Amino acid sequence: MGKNSKDNYSHVLKYTGVFGGVQGLNILISLVRNKIAAVLLGPSGMGLVSLFNTTVNFVSQATNLGISFGAVRQLSELYDKGDETQVNRFVKVVRAWSLLTALLGMLVCVVVGPLLSSHTFSWGDHTLHFVLLAPAVGFLAITGGETAIMKGTRRLKPLAMVQLISVFAALIISISIYYFFGQAGIVPVIVLVAFATTVATMRYSYAIYPLRLRGAKGILGEGMEMVRLGVAFILAGILNSGAEMFIRSYLNIAGDLQMVGYYNASYVLIIVYAGMVFSAMETDYYPRLSGVNSYHTSANEVVNRQIEVSLLLISPLLAMLVMLLPVVIPVLYSNDFLPVVGMAQVAALAMYAKAITLPISFLTLAKSDPVGYVLLDVLYDVVLVVLIILGFSHWGLWGTGLAITVTHVIELAMVFVYAHLRFGYRMSVSVMQFAALQLPLGVAVYLVTLTQSGFFYWLLCGILCFVSIAISFTVLRQKTSLWDALVRKLKNRLGQQDEE
Repeated sequence: MGKNSKDNYSHVLKYTGVFGGVQGLNILISLVRNKIAAVLLGPSGMGLVSLFNTTVNFVSQATNLGISFGAVRQLSELYDKGDETQVNRFVKVVRAWSLLTALLGMLVCVVVGPLLSSHTFSWGDHTLHFVLLAPAVGFLAITGGETAIMKGTRRLKPLAMVQLISVFAALIISISIYYFFGQAGIVPVIVLVAFATTVATMRYSYAIYPLRLRGAKGILGEGMEMVRLGVAFILAGILNSGAEMFIRSYLNIAGDLQMVGYYNASYVLIIVYAGMVFSAMETDYYPRLSGVNSYHTSANEVVNRQIEVSLLLISPLLAMLVMLLPVVIPVLYSNDFLPVVGMAQVAALAMYAKAITLPISFLTLAKSDPVGYVLLDVLYDVVLVVLIILGFSHWGLWGTGLAITVTHVIELAMVFVYAHLRFGYRMSVSVMQFAALQLPLGVAVYLVTLTQSGFFYWLLCGILCFVSIAISFTVLRQKTSLWDALVRKLKNRLGQQDEE
């Protein structure tokens, strides 16, 4: 393998590690928050939190016009040109549209409150709750605009600081209020956490680009291209949030709030926490792919390399997660959440498919194919909802987890076929080799959890996890120069100590 190829691998691994590391630290803090909240609120309270948060996110994504996505691309282009005047001008455009969407989102939340209440809950009138949640929707819109400004101008350090401050603020606010008010504090917590995040984001964003109202007249018209760029992204977001809201509402009606709490706990563990490996996609991978989207061979190479690194990083984590879930869930939540174990274990297998699907799916955005992006998302959401209804009705929580995994496998097939036919994408031999090595190991760990217990459970799972780790470590060491650089650094450090 040549030096350039090694450097490319090192770049992907480095930035996946950096952004994944920040996300991982945020997750560790969130684990403490979720653990205490689960103890204070119980499964039904956590289910209520899930329903309200899902609804807020749905209204936000339905009204924010994709500003947080569309603005990044245009700001990046202006920033790369070095045109500071135009950058400052477009920052005003982003802020004007963010304020407009914030007001729109709050209005929609208030107006459709009765509808949201009747379709989300099978008991009581929760209209007032949704009206009181309207400010949270507005804060999310403002935060999205300011975050886009920092992403577009490559201010990664402030972004990381905002994330850390926000997660600490969420920890303090939620635990304090839940301790004194219990479930009655759920709505205030959601609003106050959104407010704290907005304040932290504005603090850093305004320090870089101070708020200037002069010259802001008539700038809304300049943002139409930004809005058009965000249409596909917002449609996909609406579909995803709508599907998740429907699923939680279905579980609440077909089961109860406790089932929603179980589903949300599993979803957070598998989709959110395991997905931290994918956190570098939008920040680093997507711009790189966009830069070579006109070159067929280069685009294929970028996609395949991202898949390879994602597979090698996440496979050992998934194998260990499946093994440790019976221990992890009581620690992270409480013993009341033990029914989640079976669902979470089978749902974890979905992340193997996602490690392959996600990099390929970015091709539709990089090659400006919004129709394809939305179409694939519609098909995914429809399949997910149908299979979860079937899975839960026949096999309960375990069937829900199985439905998640089967849906991701179907999505992988759809995305691959579309990318192959539409863009000529071809999966590399390395991707197929790594998948053929790691996927059977993950499935084997899961099968052990179904058939073994006690000593043999830990022995067999431990051996399989060790093999998975060894494969990933060996390949990444061969394909990157980071290991050699680390060894040299350690030798230099030891040499300096000997001289002293």
